Amino acid sequence: MESFEVSKKEDGKVVILNIKGYLDAHTAPMLENELQQLVDAGKYNILVNFSELLYISSAGLGVFMGFIENIRNNEGDIKLSDMNSKIYRVFDLLGFPTLYDIVEEEQEALKKFNS
Repeated sequence: MESFEVSKKEDGKVVILNIKGYLDAHTAPMLENELQQLVDAGKYNILVNFSELLYISSAGLGVFMGFIENIRNNEGDIKLSDMNSKIYRVFDLLGFPTLYDIVEEEQEALKKFNS
């Protein structure tokens, strides 16, 4: 089984999740748990940095869909950054760019949260 890691840091009112490795049906619960902890703590401004993600499956995509409505209902958002072209194509094929703010770099996403 391929590995997956989630690390987090805070930048002002934004929590940045760095995801690394392979996000699939076996590892999706790890990301789901991290997002649930943030929601439970009332942290609704979340930036997910994909710079070290190598693979995402439909189960991984489903994690994001499972949280976005609740987060937006609480005046927050999930922004996505630093995707390689392969990962972006998966999101694009499923229409995610119309649902999520996907930006090239983490700093650009942070600016959008603060504007």
